[in-house]
Amino acid sequence: MAQHRRQTESGDSKTNEELEKAINNENIVRYIKYKRLSWLGHVEIMTNERVTKTICKWKPYATRLKGRPRVRWEDDVRNDLRKMGVNNWKQRTQERKQWKEIIEQAKTHKELWS
Repeated sequence: MAQHRRQTESGDSKTNEELEKAINNENIVRYIKYKRLSWLGHVEIMTNERVTKTICKWKPYATRLKGRPRVRWEDDVRNDLRKMGVNNWKQRTQERKQWKEIIEQAKTHKELWS
């Protein structure tokens, strides 16, 4: 079997097998989805003065292109939360223990597998 290499953020490359080993052979789609839920919670509890939160919450003033709007990162995360049946997610992010339980549920939630 041919080994395919993937470029990492630091510029080095890793094989698919090395990447699978790094995430403990978990389903990569599920892994990404629960990691971005974790990041969402992290960003939401930041103060508004933090640059990271400012960038994540920034809405461009330019008009959008014609046609179907592009799906944004936040739209994907909200869709995942909707699939899980999570309501009032902004309030839940403020309660770390409750948010951590939601992230743990995301690891095994069948709707997030694809």
